[in-house]
Amino acid sequence: MNTPAHLIMGAAAFGRPGQNTVIAAALAGGFAPDLSLYLMAGVALFVMSIPAEQVFGTLYYSDTWQTVFGIDNSFVLWGIGLAIAVWAGSRWAVAFTGAALLHLIFDFPLHSHDARMHFWPVTDWKFHSPISYWEGRSGEVWSLIETGLVVVMSVWLIWRDFSLPWRLTFGALAIAQLAPFLIWRLVF
Repeated sequence: MNTPAHLIMGAAAFGRPGQNTVIAAALAGGFAPDLSLYLMAGVALFVMSIPAEQVFGTLYYSDTWQTVFGIDNSFVLWGIGLAIAVWAGSRWAVAFTGAALLHLIFDFPLHSHDARMHFWPVTDWKFHSPISYWEGRSGEVWSLIETGLVVVMSVWLIWRDFSLPWRLTFGALAIAQLAPFLIWRLVF
């Protein structure tokens, strides 16, 4: 799934009106499994001036990058984190780790050749799904489903009793999610 959708889903599942720390943690948890990709790709593209084809065609699949992705996309590690958060009774930590796990739950069946080691460090096995969230016919179908989910969850989040800054944040995330979809549909 696209990153803004993960943030919206994390906020919808774990955000609570009036609990700013919990809402922020849910958004951060929805983003956390993708953070390393943004950092590594950003540095490679904009600091090191490596061509995008090399970043996403070679570096992305390198053992080093895949190991990093295995760590921050691990059901095992995030599950341990959630167990500790529940045990400690920390609402913000439950929101953070829970949103990260929700991110992984949706990514797991939607990554094909770009699959991650979701059970690291137990195994380096990857589930190569026959469904891709962005490639081919399955990508087209999933983008419609994902867009529908984002619209429904965004409307629900904006409708709930969140403060104006949070509502604007949710609206901005919805726009970030929907803009490429709308542009793609209008142009092509």
